[in-house]
Amino acid sequence: MGAQVIIYGPDESALAAFEEIKPEGVEIAWVNSDDSIEDQAAQMQDAVALIVAGRGRPTVELAAKCSNLRLIQTTSAGTDYLDKVGLGELGISVSNNGGGNAVAVAEHTMGLIVSTIRKLQLQFNAVSAGEWAADIRTKWFSQAHEIAGKTVGIVGLGRIGSRVARRLQGWECEVVYSDIIDIPEELEQELNVTRLPLDEVLQTADVITLHVPLGTQTRHMISDREFDMMKPTVIFINACRGPVVDEAALIRALNDGKVAAAGLDVLEQEPTPVDNPLLKMDNVLVTPHLAAFSQEAGEKSRMFAITNSARVAGGDEPDSVVPSTDF
Repeated sequence: MGAQVIIYGPDESALAAFEEIKPEGVEIAWVNSDDSIEDQAAQMQDAVALIVAGRGRPTVELAAKCSNLRLIQTTSAGTDYLDKVGLGELGISVSNNGGGNAVAVAEHTMGLIVSTIRKLQLQFNAVSAGEWAADIRTKWFSQAHEIAGKTVGIVGLGRIGSRVARRLQGWECEVVYSDIIDIPEELEQELNVTRLPLDEVLQTADVITLHVPLGTQTRHMISDREFDMMKPTVIFINACRGPVVDEAALIRALNDGKVAAAGLDVLEQEPTPVDNPLLKMDNVLVTPHLAAFSQEAGEKSRMFAITNSARVAGGDEPDSVVPSTDF
């Protein structure tokens, strides 16, 4: 009998980490995602679950050739790179990392908020260039603010958004949120957050931070119309997926003074072209999609992935399933 769980990626570097934590009785193996689909399928005939590693991108065509496959498991929060509708039609579930990177991304979001609102990247760059404070005091003082007393708007109060809200407790700010999902009243009270329609969040918040998955309804959900609603003093944060924001519209909003500053961990094209105007703007801070970059996030995500895959291999239903219908 072949492996029940496949580690799927362009190299076998992730295999050793999963070998160390796999439950007893579960057989795992690596399949090279760069091999032909026929070669991949031949190695996966006994596989019940597939864990996506690295740049591995399993297709519906491959899944259709693997009659025992029941789960495609990611170690990421996002699953936009998978055809969930097509996989669902084959009876194959897609699960994300169960919030394994939620703390790391929430902490990174806080870093983006603080760094952007206090112009920390400009201070760091000036000191590194041997210019000490340079012209920061005279040029940027009008845009240097405190979080205390401000309204922070969270778009998407899921695993990551709710942890951002939790970390904002004690910062003496008001937290409002918008979500298409009903959030339990007990959680709202625990996090001290107020639900508002999306447009009202955009109109009233001093800081707006996005935490939604990428799908049909969220692609370019923030564009010219939405930027026109925001306060011209708004600090705009995106640490979810780049295409949630119409990047050309963001550039226009920044150039036209409709957005004061932006902190971005994600962009529409990654790696972004070196001539992307956002990289030259002093009021924009960009990090290279590394919000989940922590040892703890990797460990939690791998543990959830192998445990969830083992559940399916044992005949149980998977946890943290992402709906197969494209929202």
